[in-house]
Amino acid sequence: MTLLLAGDIGGTKTILRLVEFSETLGLKTLYEESFRSGDFPDLVPIVQRFLTTANSSTPEKACFAIAGPVVENTAKLTNLAWFLDTNRLTQELGILSISLINDFAAVGYGIFGLTKQDLLTLQVGKYQPAAPMAVIGAGTGLGQGFLIKQDHQYQVFPSEGGHADFAPRNELEFQLLKYLVDKHDIQRVSVERVVSGLGITSIYQFLRDRNIATESPEIAQAVRTWEQEAQTTEKTVDPGAFIGAAALQKSDRLSEQTMQLFIEAYGAEAGNLALKLLPYGGLYIAGGIAPKILPLMQNGSFLLNFTQKGRMGSLLEEIPVHIILNQQVGLIGAALSASRL
Repeated sequence: MTLLLAGDIGGTKTILRLVEFSETLGLKTLYEESFRSGDFPDLVPIVQRFLTTANSSTPEKACFAIAGPVVENTAKLTNLAWFLDTNRLTQELGILSISLINDFAAVGYGIFGLTKQDLLTLQVGKYQPAAPMAVIGAGTGLGQGFLIKQDHQYQVFPSEGGHADFAPRNELEFQLLKYLVDKHDIQRVSVERVVSGLGITSIYQFLRDRNIATESPEIAQAVRTWEQEAQTTEKTVDPGAFIGAAALQKSDRLSEQTMQLFIEAYGAEAGNLALKLLPYGGLYIAGGIAPKILPLMQNGSFLLNFTQKGRMGSLLEEIPVHIILNQQVGLIGAALSASRL
């Protein structure tokens, strides 16, 4: 048995999990705890408190998934004044081997720790065991990554594909692009500005400002509050959650149209990623949004726009497409990544 420490490190929350690993039995969770990241000056005191509370000896290996790019074993968190370096962490924590990985790389590793109950299949496709795999996930931002098989083992690679250009495909999407350029006074619009939690709110504002449908008082208040708090670090409301719930309940026409446009853009971008990789090993949809709006993801719009690629559409119809339901896939992946160190 090997004692491992896995972590999911974000600007708001840090989750740590102590795990036992064996080649025959896999992962066994011993203890888990969540911390407010902003209450600590660095990751080290969080780990020290965690291990003390868990009454644990020092783990042999650790892997921390970071919400942001990892460059030469270092990471600077976007919304937190932490600078993490594996050499320093190794020395201060006494753990022999530590790695930092991008949070979407962790999702990639985590796929191999999921069960059938952790997945919902949108498209069975024609699975090819040696083919690449892809991961895409809308949440706070839009994460993307891919996996390639090397020597009987998959290697996981993160990407910053969510920051590629948003590619409108019809008149309404062209209008959305111009709206975002003008509203934010920017030169280009990344696909993350449309396919993300922020994107849901942006689409809603676009349709609202064009008087596509009448606002409901409850959602109007949520969006107004969010707009007033736009320049603050602490947000008290998530309008995307209100909009998604109203669309599911079919209680608000503007929200329904917002989510329709969001899902069409989401499917199209997933199809773009699939065209570049041809992931016949499977395309996995991660992130916090898809599991909350499953009926909308299953109504056909996502797959229609996923496969609507002209002459290449028949290729995409053969790619297995799955939604990851287990929101702890990143922690599972960090643990599996630690086991490889």
